[in-house]
Amino acid sequence: MKQDPFFHPLSRRDFLRWTGKGFLLSALNPFSRSFPERLSMGNDLFWVKDIPRLPFIEKLGPNHHAGVDCLLHFMGEKGLTWYRSDKISLLSGPLGLIGPEDVVLIKVNAQWKYRGCTNSDLVRGLVQRILDHPDGFTGEVVIFENGQGRGSLNCDTIGGRNNPYPDYSIRANAEEKSHSFLHLVDSVFNDPRVSSYLLDPIRSIFIGSADHTTDGYRIYQDVSYPCFTTAGGRRVELRDGVWNGKVHDDKLKLINVPVLKHHDINGSEITASLKHFYGILSMSDGQSRFRHYKGLGQTCGKMVASIKTPVLNILDCIWVSHRNIRGYPAEDTMRADQIIASQDPVALDYWAAKHILYPIDRNERHHPDFPGIDYWLSEASDAINTIGNLYDPDHGIFLTNTTKNEGEMTVHERSAPRFLRHVREEMIQERRERRPLIIK
Repeated sequence: MKQDPFFHPLSRRDFLRWTGKGFLLSALNPFSRSFPERLSMGNDLFWVKDIPRLPFIEKLGPNHHAGVDCLLHFMGEKGLTWYRSDKISLLSGPLGLIGPEDVVLIKVNAQWKYRGCTNSDLVRGLVQRILDHPDGFTGEVVIFENGQGRGSLNCDTIGGRNNPYPDYSIRANAEEKSHSFLHLVDSVFNDPRVSSYLLDPIRSIFIGSADHTTDGYRIYQDVSYPCFTTAGGRRVELRDGVWNGKVHDDKLKLINVPVLKHHDINGSEITASLKHFYGILSMSDGQSRFRHYKGLGQTCGKMVASIKTPVLNILDCIWVSHRNIRGYPAEDTMRADQIIASQDPVALDYWAAKHILYPIDRNERHHPDFPGIDYWLSEASDAINTIGNLYDPDHGIFLTNTTKNEGEMTVHERSAPRFLRHVREEMIQERRERRPLIIK
């Protein structure tokens, strides 16, 4: 992998240039446990626009995605660091999100294909950035989904009964249509640290709390969560952690990567980060009728607060399917070339619905103040805030209370081309500094 010009340890000049004097003073001690500017960022949103249609940055390596790299460096400028490490840089610090030994679950939407599933180019860039951990990544990245009997990580699903596709062909949401999630695992990376798991085959298997070998689901109150052994031999039990044979350790991280799109009428109306949790629990646990849709907000809120809080929600808005849940036909979709991320799924869903999805066709049912959305979004926020106890810096969670009040959100906006210009400038400067001195 080529050298990332932004990853070298930051000098005082770099700190001042990129993060501001206040963050410099708090970050000089690499073992500090209190970054006051950082810890107040639970309701911040990071919005990256103008992602290139050919997104991969060959200068940094074949899997470096301009949108992902811009997002992570942008977050680092504001104090939310990607890697957990004693090494201080824009991307790393002692309160970073991803540790070198973590099992990182990437939740994608793979119940659909075409532009109805998560953009796999985006996932490709995300996986690469996990593998690039400065301390050496020895954990495992698992791309997973529960399509409730209709999922396919090969992006060849036929779709639902009422929304069929023409055939079973592979149609990934990527520049190369063959680049499904399985293609990433098997061909692009072909690395024992990268695997996948489709939960559909185990969605009707329910296990007890003492069963640490059977792949299946555990029921917790009125929700459920998966327990499975990864291709790398790690036993993941989502609510509890990674079972090491004696106890659960805490090296389990969840990254939620849904695609923003229309869902249905008189249901959830839209799909974004909260609705995406319907692809984690099992609809075979007896609560399906309640969840469609009276209990949508309560269910998703409980999954976030009681089962597993994502260290980051990244909303894929590269293609937005504004008229169809399945992302097909093409005229029902629009290329927006954006991503937006937050640790607050309520703020993320509210803001993205209002400022990205709704403006495409001015469909009032996509506005977050529409009663059908406002109801479940409020229920989700109330459930999360009532259960509470989300704030956990030791595990990368800096969210206290969720909000759908825009006055309580801070939106940071960045253009990907601006980031790419910085990459070029830094690389030119680096070459100049390394040029040998010629004495005539």
